[in-house]
Amino acid sequence: MAVVAIDGLSKQYDGSSDFAVRSVSLTVADGEFMVLLGPSGCGKSSVLRMIAGLEPITAGTVSIDGRVMNRVPAKDRDIAMVFQSYALYPHMSVRDNLAFGLRRRSVPADEIARRVQGVADRLRLAPLLGRKPHALSGGQRQRVALGRAIVRQPKVFLFDEPLSNLDAALRVGTRAEISRQQREIGTTSIYVTHDQAEALTLGHRICIMNAGEVEQIGAPMEVYRNPATAFVARFLGSPPMNLLPAIMEPAGDHVRVRLADVTFELPNWPLAAARSHLNQQVMFGIRPEDLYEEPITPMPRLRVQVRAIEPLGAETILLLSAGGQNHELAARVGRETSFRIGESRDIGFDVAAVHLFAAATGKAIARPTA
Repeated sequence: MAVVAIDGLSKQYDGSSDFAVRSVSLTVADGEFMVLLGPSGCGKSSVLRMIAGLEPITAGTVSIDGRVMNRVPAKDRDIAMVFQSYALYPHMSVRDNLAFGLRRRSVPADEIARRVQGVADRLRLAPLLGRKPHALSGGQRQRVALGRAIVRQPKVFLFDEPLSNLDAALRVGTRAEISRQQREIGTTSIYVTHDQAEALTLGHRICIMNAGEVEQIGAPMEVYRNPATAFVARFLGSPPMNLLPAIMEPAGDHVRVRLADVTFELPNWPLAAARSHLNQQVMFGIRPEDLYEEPITPMPRLRVQVRAIEPLGAETILLLSAGGQNHELAARVGRETSFRIGESRDIGFDVAAVHLFAAATGKAIARPTA
């Protein structure tokens, strides 16, 4: 196992005036599963390829266990990578695909046989060892690709969107397999994805990237509950956090917010934390699950019009508008709802779940700690 540290990592591709990756810094602890999450084109795969040695570094450093790897060839970094495309040798059997990397490293034949059989048993590949890739399903091919990485016993695993070619059911099963292997083996792992479900379920920590830069790093639920920026708030969650324009005002020693046709106080939000944003437009944020169709008495209420209702079996998503057609929001409620399309109703929200972001920068305004 190993500690991976990247410091000020940047990448500018030839012919481009912009940086694909700009000053990314993070440390992946020994045995940690770090997920790089972000939309397509945000630079996460470029970061992974620079760690692997598959892409030259424009600036910054990649270190493994304190050794700078910038000029170390990819084959000498003791890293195993699992690709989106599986990258299996089509003319080789599953057994030979699993053994190929070990043979190239001149591992003794009996050790190769022991490792291959062990990985095959662990990944339920033993009945498939004689087959070639064309005779395997997508999920089986991905398990072979995972096994080929595991059998090498590297210091670091790198995963580049390994599940994106699988259908929904296979993704869930293979995701569980990767999670189980991580728990059992404990190898330091860095996993790239644009799928938030993968990030939230697999990662010990997640690093959310946008436009080549780091937006936030933290434990999955910490990032979900306390997004550092409006981008993170909108990117995490399905439906994402509702963001509506509002005005923050002083109210004694705390603050209040004017939102659409309602004004409500945030009694636990100290004035000092928000002083530079007073009497200015901010973005009011609330998660869909923190909106209630049957508000209790102390809750602030927002008048909304029901635009659409999306029943999803275990829950229902309400698509609403407030204070005009431009203020759209979503609410996650139970499987049954009394709301009807076209009607106007009151919906309540929990003030303890409110987030506020600076309109100019998108950065979160400090919330109270208790």
